[in-house]
Amino acid sequence: MNMSEVTSEQTPRVEDLSRQTPSRLMNKDFFLLWQGQLVSQIGSQAFLLGMMYWTMEATGSGSLMGVLMMLTVLPAVLLGPLGGTLADRYSRKFIIVICDVLSGIAMLALTGLFLLESASTELLIACLVLVATCVGIVQAFFRPAILAAIPDLVPPPKISTANSLNQFSYQFSSVLGQGTGGVVYSFLGAPLLFLIDGATFLFSALSESFIQIPQESTEKSLNTREALKSFHKDMMYGLRYVWTWIGMRDFLLMVGLVHFFAMPFIVLMPFYVEMSLSEGADWYGFLMAGFSGGSVAGYVFAGAFSLAGQMRSRLSLILLSVASILYGLLGLVSEPYVALLVVFLSGAMLGIFNVNMMTIIQTSVSSELRGRVMGLVMTIANAASPLGMLAGGVAADLTGKNVPLIYAVCGGAIVVSVILLGTRRPVLDFLANAGNR
Repeated sequence: MNMSEVTSEQTPRVEDLSRQTPSRLMNKDFFLLWQGQLVSQIGSQAFLLGMMYWTMEATGSGSLMGVLMMLTVLPAVLLGPLGGTLADRYSRKFIIVICDVLSGIAMLALTGLFLLESASTELLIACLVLVATCVGIVQAFFRPAILAAIPDLVPPPKISTANSLNQFSYQFSSVLGQGTGGVVYSFLGAPLLFLIDGATFLFSALSESFIQIPQESTEKSLNTREALKSFHKDMMYGLRYVWTWIGMRDFLLMVGLVHFFAMPFIVLMPFYVEMSLSEGADWYGFLMAGFSGGSVAGYVFAGAFSLAGQMRSRLSLILLSVASILYGLLGLVSEPYVALLVVFLSGAMLGIFNVNMMTIIQTSVSSELRGRVMGLVMTIANAASPLGMLAGGVAADLTGKNVPLIYAVCGGAIVVSVILLGTRRPVLDFLANAGNR
């Protein structure tokens, strides 16, 4: 399938394309986008930490914690193709800004409710469920727009470095948000963390409002019925594009399995910290920050050294497998500093893997199709994540919180998934050559 097929199905309309291709990486538009994301993601990490620890202390239910984590991801799975199609047809800048505004309002409202002394635990849980769902829905539209915009904001040779910086902002925010969030939670509780998240979303929206994003989109039909029909055709075309590319499809199916078995590590981390390490919220934050710090190191490496061909193919699978083995062994570790080293090394390996994979996909499709492809990538890659979150919580309750057993089973299952799917020839060819397609 090639881009000539797209032109027969839709008439492109040019928006903001008069601007020349950026000549340097840290131009105004990319910097505003990057720093806005950095700030808002610090708040998001603080919110997740506050949500998880408040839920554990208020209910002690691993299943409920799994449900809450699932709700932050499930909408992106269900609505990813829709969000990607919108990112191709409408202003990516508008989508990015309005999503951050809505998230900020939701967080501030949640903060106000938690500060009410008359609010019952049942009401607060219900509101956490509602807000987690709303944030998940917003992310289903926000993420494809961001990922589709990045290649148009930087010089083509710098796309990999831009992805590294974008991922760096996420993981650095995790280091800062979770590393300090655990301490803040211990002294001030969940409401302050929710307030910080709301304020950072609004700051990000303000920063993004000054960005210019060059974009090609399709003409909007004057007839509502025709517009809906055209929208559906665009979305289905993006689905066919990904599904008929066998190497990409099988690779994403493998990543889906990896996500399913990786989610219990995240959901059960508070129990691991409390039961295996005999530590509190501060060490939960330190471990999550350690993973993020390792990821930052991986992103720096991936941005500085460009991999290609068979080296990229083999190294990607090796890194993913070794990181999974380390996760599987984590449950046997009872020394906090050793656990910190394990999560740091795992994060570094996954950081290199993630940056290379995102760059391959982004550079394989043109701008007018990129939103749909990124939306579908999010859907396929993350489809198993909500089930994995729920399964992790249920498994914890059924096994009496036997976290070492669950970690060992999940780590082994990831390695088996990589061997069965990752070593297939179409996947190896995709990893080696997709960026040159």
